[in-house]
Amino acid sequence: MIKPIEKVIDLGDGRSIVIETGKLAKQADGSVIVRMGNTYLLATVVSAQEAKPGTDFMPLTVEYKEKYAAAGRFPGGFQKREARPSDYEILVSRLIDRAMRPLFPDNYHADTFVTVNLISADKESTPDALAGLAASAAMAVSDIPFNGPISEVRVARVDGQYVVNPPASQLAKADLDIMVGASFDNILMVEGEMSEVSEAELLEAMKVAHEAIKVHCKVQMELTELVGKTEKREYCHEENDEELRDKVWKGTYDKAYAVAKKANPNKHERSSDFKAVVDEFIAANYPDTDESEIPMELIKRYYHDVEKEAVRRLMLDESIRLDGRKMTEIRPIWSEVDCLPGPHGSAIFTRGETQSLTTVTLGTKMDEKIIDDVLNHSTDRFLLHYNFPPFSTGDAKPYRGTGRREIGHGNLAMRALKGMLPENSPYVIRVVSDILESNGSSSMATVCAGTLALMDAGIKIKRPVSGIAMGLITDTKSDKYVVLSDILGDEDHLGDMDFKVTGTEKGITATQMDIKVNGLSYEILEKALNQAKEGRMHILGKIKETISEPREDYKPHAPRIVTIRIPKEMIGAVIGPGGKIIQEIQATTGTVVTITEEGQFGNVDISADNKEAIDNALARVNAIVAIPEVGKIYKGKVKSIVPFGAFVEILPGKDGLLHISEIDWKRVEKTEDVLKEGEMIEVKLIDIDARSGKLKLSRKVLLPKE
Repeated sequence: MIKPIEKVIDLGDGRSIVIETGKLAKQADGSVIVRMGNTYLLATVVSAQEAKPGTDFMPLTVEYKEKYAAAGRFPGGFQKREARPSDYEILVSRLIDRAMRPLFPDNYHADTFVTVNLISADKESTPDALAGLAASAAMAVSDIPFNGPISEVRVARVDGQYVVNPPASQLAKADLDIMVGASFDNILMVEGEMSEVSEAELLEAMKVAHEAIKVHCKVQMELTELVGKTEKREYCHEENDEELRDKVWKGTYDKAYAVAKKANPNKHERSSDFKAVVDEFIAANYPDTDESEIPMELIKRYYHDVEKEAVRRLMLDESIRLDGRKMTEIRPIWSEVDCLPGPHGSAIFTRGETQSLTTVTLGTKMDEKIIDDVLNHSTDRFLLHYNFPPFSTGDAKPYRGTGRREIGHGNLAMRALKGMLPENSPYVIRVVSDILESNGSSSMATVCAGTLALMDAGIKIKRPVSGIAMGLITDTKSDKYVVLSDILGDEDHLGDMDFKVTGTEKGITATQMDIKVNGLSYEILEKALNQAKEGRMHILGKIKETISEPREDYKPHAPRIVTIRIPKEMIGAVIGPGGKIIQEIQATTGTVVTITEEGQFGNVDISADNKEAIDNALARVNAIVAIPEVGKIYKGKVKSIVPFGAFVEILPGKDGLLHISEIDWKRVEKTEDVLKEGEMIEVKLIDIDARSGKLKLSRKVLLPKE
């Protein structure tokens, strides 16, 4: 048997993480097993030796996959095999990608594939907190150029204490839950949710995470030495023409700087002006040259660098942004609610050239999302979907459905809002954000529009939530930097940071940060967080100008839901044999009735679009679960007539004997002379037999005595 090379990370609380290599998947450029408890991740990395012609970017693909066999389960569906990735797998893939992508050399353009498979699982060791470490460790034992290593950890605050990679059972008690990705020197990525924490508390959690990550990185460096992969492969993926580069800079920089300084808030006009600069350069320098002979790829690459430097220098040296705003200034905002008659809640939120049309739909338990992931069998009662069609940026191309970015942005907005939902809401809630215009911060527009639409729908959220995206421009030579509030799309693309923060007036509810530069200090992060708070408060004020609190009632066409609790032993009586009773109630009243067990009780949800239907169904259920009371008067149906009286159904499934002597004060010779089967009569329950539980009824006590 092959003995693998191992390194151990001691977590200090009796738990450890083991990294081993040299045993499995040896034909990959790098492969490792990372295990913690009974959770095992197999991570592999393979990179092509050469880049494809014309590639000027890093073609990195990250796939996180969970095998159902890891938990001893069969996949669902007819095929009974793993199919398309779940939202959870996509979100974990994004966590790995966002931390690793900035650390590949700028001129490395070979197709690179990182695959992390969950091959064994336990319920306590969460695999998402180990996936980044596994991917980086696979890179560390390969010869692929990479400016790492990195690692990712989860930090949760449980009972006031920060815990690194806590057991899954502790997460339910956490009021802060974030994932942090970092190298030994710098934080690269942060994402998570929290219960209205302060900026200082979030910063402290990030510091705790980074200290743990430094240990992970050091172990990976030692592993690289052990396997002898300190020398990385040689490559040459870019052909450059330094003379042309210099020519492009000299011929376009001043003009590009002038375009940036015009401070045009219109994205498309500004883009056209920048394009005109390079078009003019090409026309002046290649007047009679066939287009196929012009080095367009190099010119565009060098001009992109020119444009980036011009925009950054303008902000660093003159504090002028592309659209003319101050560094802390928020773009103009307008919003409205109740803009669509069909949905149960709707809102438009517009900030500058970014616009979200968001709707809210209220549903019943039947509308819950069923989750059947490897380690998660549950349901979701709050759904948030984010759509980003090409027309929102003026692109003429087809919309191919939901992509990874849309799932990631939707998840961030969902985490921002879910903590503010009322705990006792009977509804399943779906929020859909359709981005109609985009020029930066569309996920934060979704948070704001979602808040507005929820309040318009009458959902009693605890507090409104707003969101803002912060940017950063740094000059490493002079240690000069500027933090930008409410960044544009171009400022995100050309800048060094995209830091999204959402929260209420009491604190932060969610965050997502991606950093593209080395050496980002906690001083800068603290400044960004405090500046973000000012922006969030400004946006919250604008939201409250549109609607200050949730509507008193739901829309007239929204479904109404009434919930009652019944004894657990009565659930079967309401459902009936084969569901006969509950189906009959729904069919005759036009309602939807669902029942869930909770401890010693059953929660019965009755929903319909009108009060009369709910009242009818409610009366039917109450009648089934009601306990007969001596002395109470009931309106019952004569079920059968016998020589000694009649049996009357006073409650569903509960018959009592109306003796012939209790039919009338006068002597009754034959029951059928007075009563008929199917007749509705009023009777009084006069006694319940202590032994048999039989019910004794009287009609005559309700009649005047002659």
